[in-house]
Amino acid sequence: MADLERLSTWIKYRSGLCKDCTAACCSMPVEVRLTDLIRLGLADEFERGEPLKQVAKRLEKQRVIEHFNFKSGRFTLARKTNGDCLFLDQDTRLCTVYDKRPDTCRNHPTIGPRPGFCAYTPQMRQGRRSS
Repeated sequence: MADLERLSTWIKYRSGLCKDCTAACCSMPVEVRLTDLIRLGLADEFERGEPLKQVAKRLEKQRVIEHFNFKSGRFTLARKTNGDCLFLDQDTRLCTVYDKRPDTCRNHPTIGPRPGFCAYTPQMRQGRRSS
């Protein structure tokens, strides 16, 4: 899991780092906009004209989001009980909606709590961590 309390432990992002990671970034809260929810198929195009408060109420009831920030107009996606993103496959640790993923995920790690850095956690291999 990503440790948001210890950003100093994060490492500088470099190309190819994700292929050996356990998807630590996918345990962080994901803030999305209505356009992301529409792309994910969690909201309909016609809801663009609806008050965001109503959309949030419906999505909270369906347990798709855990919070709506009225000031910013951003929704926080709900997570599994272990803290993982709803769309993270538990076995493969890959995103199940990669082509439709939210802008927050598309732009990570250039945005986030420590831009340019990530909470890289290497995969376990044969009882040892990969290097």
